Amino acid sequence: MGEAYELQENRRNDATHIEILQVNSNDHLPLDVTSTDLVERRLKQRHIQMIAASPRMTSRTGEAIGTAGPLGALIAFALVGSVAYSSLCSVGEMTSLAPISGSFPHFASRWVDPALGFAVGWNYFFVRFHSVSVKIVPISCLSFHQTTVLYVPVEISGAQILITYWDSHHAAAYTVVVCILICATNIFGVVYFGEAEFAFSIIKLTMITGLIIVGLVIDLGGAPDHQRRGFQYWNNPGVFAGPDLEPRYHALDNFLGILSVISQAAFAYQGMEVVAVAAPETENPRRNIAKAIRRVFYRILIFYVEYHGLIVPSDNKDLLTGTGLSAQSPFVIAMQESGIRVLPAVVNAGLITSAFSAGNSFLFCSSRILYGLALRKQAPRVLTICTKKGLPIVAVLCSCTFTFLSLMNISSGAETVFSWFLHLSVMGGFFGWLSINITYIFFYRGLQYQGIDRRKLHYWNPLQPWLSIWGLIWCILFILINGYSVFWDFDVSDFLTSYVNIPLFFGLFLFWKITRQTVMWKPDEMDFTTGIPSCEETEGPIIPPKGFWQHVAAVLF
Repeated sequence: MGEAYELQENRRNDATHIEILQVNSNDHLPLDVTSTDLVERRLKQRHIQMIAASPRMTSRTGEAIGTAGPLGALIAFALVGSVAYSSLCSVGEMTSLAPISGSFPHFASRWVDPALGFAVGWNYFFVRFHSVSVKIVPISCLSFHQTTVLYVPVEISGAQILITYWDSHHAAAYTVVVCILICATNIFGVVYFGEAEFAFSIIKLTMITGLIIVGLVIDLGGAPDHQRRGFQYWNNPGVFAGPDLEPRYHALDNFLGILSVISQAAFAYQGMEVVAVAAPETENPRRNIAKAIRRVFYRILIFYVEYHGLIVPSDNKDLLTGTGLSAQSPFVIAMQESGIRVLPAVVNAGLITSAFSAGNSFLFCSSRILYGLALRKQAPRVLTICTKKGLPIVAVLCSCTFTFLSLMNISSGAETVFSWFLHLSVMGGFFGWLSINITYIFFYRGLQYQGIDRRKLHYWNPLQPWLSIWGLIWCILFILINGYSVFWDFDVSDFLTSYVNIPLFFGLFLFWKITRQTVMWKPDEMDFTTGIPSCEETEGPIIPPKGFWQHVAAVLF
């Protein structure tokens, strides 16, 4: 590790190298913003480790099983999981070199083209505030009629169902309360955000572990009905299902079923990059981010690629159109049908905490990305204002205002708007992953050209650059096939909903490209030192654990 950072320090003192870097058309992009970047490192190791390790609980897998069948859903979730992992490994390695404000949008500006950074930064901001609004709706939408099925959240429809069970008459009040709580958690400071996410992560980890055990008990016949399910649902109705777009060609229809689940799987994985976005406000960021990213692989493997298809058949009507507490969640459906009466309400309560956690983390990400854009003069300068404790208060307040878009759930005509938000979120997430992988390929090439050994960084992946190439290819395909079903029954509104993000993204790119006359960075122009704190500046001494409980904490966190 020392050799790489010695090389960094040598380059900092190389005046000729700095002059070369500044002879390009991107000299309007400030690289060193240490004097204006006032955020403080207040997130502790346990905060960032639990944020990375905890899964995002979702009942959306029920809809996935109903659409593609158990094996089809498993294939889709595994494929999207591999792309999410490739993107996280890419941004993790870049963050290991540069744990600075702005995260991957700034990396794109710094090592690819400032126009790409501008486009991906604003795209990500819009995606995240859409997501915050969408996450709030499931908690507060309390009327469960056919029209509100369109409001079913990306990952957490069980939360909506639970509050419906308690109260179906005060949607506006609950929406405002949730908005205020999420905003307050972020306004009070990053420490409150970290503690809230730490508590939610413990709840989610405990609940998902319990669900896995309960699912195994149900599958093996230990539930009150004593029915041993095994793999019977894989035989009848089968391992695959389809959307009935091609009923005469079952193999093709099953394949289309897998494609239909891609967007649902993407919803479950989006947001993992929060650990990289939080790096500038994390203690010992290089060491902690590296540890967190290594754990994400097991999160994907254990918590998302599961065995939901063993405990409920894919043709169960409640997977898509259920009512009451059994709607959509395969675990809730299996519990109800196997005679377990208490746990479904507990599951839905857990889904509420996951909904709140998702909205909380997305609000944090959107505000920090907005702050990073402002630091590099790609957003209004006023957004860089921070409190004495290092909170980018203006960026946070600006992001908070968009949470109240969730009040549209009160209107009976809001279904179309939220359908757009959901599709924009998925497509925006794909563009985010796409830009991360593109940036990493440029980053990798620049390091090689300048003779910097990436193996000396705190985090590096031996499968690179092939991981980023894998992610890049699949992201392009995901963007193209996201709305494929519209071509079977073409509708202009559905087509725009599925693909409007493409012209929006490239419009942002071309706007900044033309107005600022930006150029793509060459490998010899890439700056891997300016404005980047050294290892000695960010990493404190490693304190070995003492005693039993400190060893336990070291393993867990």
